[in-house]
Amino acid sequence: MTLRLVEFVVAGNEASDLLPVRSPAVLAAHRARRGFWTVLDEGPVEQCLALLLEHDDGEWSALHVDADAGTENGRTEDGEALAHHDGWVYVFGSHFGSKAGPLRPRRAFVARFREDDAAGGRLPVRVVRNRFRLHRAVNDALAAAELTTLPPGQRVRERFIAETVARGTARAKGWVSRLAEGDLPLNVEAAAFTPHGTVLLGLRFPVTTDGEPILVEVAGVPEMFDGGNWPRALGAYALTGVTPPGALTGFRALVPLPDGGYAAIVGSIDALGKGSVLLDDHPHGGDVTSRHVRFRLEKAAGHLVPGELVADLAPFHHVEGLAEADGRCWYVTDEDHRVALWIG
Repeated sequence: MTLRLVEFVVAGNEASDLLPVRSPAVLAAHRARRGFWTVLDEGPVEQCLALLLEHDDGEWSALHVDADAGTENGRTEDGEALAHHDGWVYVFGSHFGSKAGPLRPRRAFVARFREDDAAGGRLPVRVVRNRFRLHRAVNDALAAAELTTLPPGQRVRERFIAETVARGTARAKGWVSRLAEGDLPLNVEAAAFTPHGTVLLGLRFPVTTDGEPILVEVAGVPEMFDGGNWPRALGAYALTGVTPPGALTGFRALVPLPDGGYAAIVGSIDALGKGSVLLDDHPHGGDVTSRHVRFRLEKAAGHLVPGELVADLAPFHHVEGLAEADGRCWYVTDEDHRVALWIG
């Protein structure tokens, strides 16, 4: 596959995920024929939303969106996944921590905004921080699922679980009760709503003992914003047939397709050369190139979902976003201090 590169500088930061703009009002406001949302790494969600725009003359530009999360300004970090539902754009935090731990409550959030509201003025963003409720629900679902997760090493348990509990206990945080000694640290990197209004969360970690990436279906995400119940996990699936022999792969991106299937990017469970405790315990999960795959959830045999390879994206190790439309593919890669959009 031949790819064309378009580079942007957006607030001096790299991008996570890629979500096509659906709002005609947003495209018209920026005189664009096509656009993508992306979320920038590390900072608060209201400071990390950006638009990548293809204008009517074929030129591209990037816009750092002016957004406001109200009382939640500055209280989140590390938005990783974007998804559309019912006119809203949802942003999911990683629910993870730094590469050496511990877990960070600021990353356990979901935010949303009306896409049409991005057509002009400051964009209001609503944030719900779940204080490890989603961590608890997903861990319980993984424990009940008919799949075997790769056990984290002792250092991972100590750095991500034990240290998080110790810090929360010292600060008298109520969320400590939602963490358990045997929990797995979760790294949410991908999300897509189903036609039923549930969300498929693609995990970068954990993976199965066979190195396969894991999906968890979650209900009740929109209801969080209406003062309803907290989300609940409905089940977990392993995506089979897409992991190279002897490797570990996690989800990096996930998108719904018009035919009812899904496309995804799978790749390494963490980045090389950045002090990852996960890779200290599982070094064969790092030097893995990205792969573009597809699957259909209705083809699942129990907890196993067969996947098919669309493209091996070697030598890329760090594809973080994917879009498919009009017979073309768009990929965004995690680059230091720039946004790189690859068009195929």
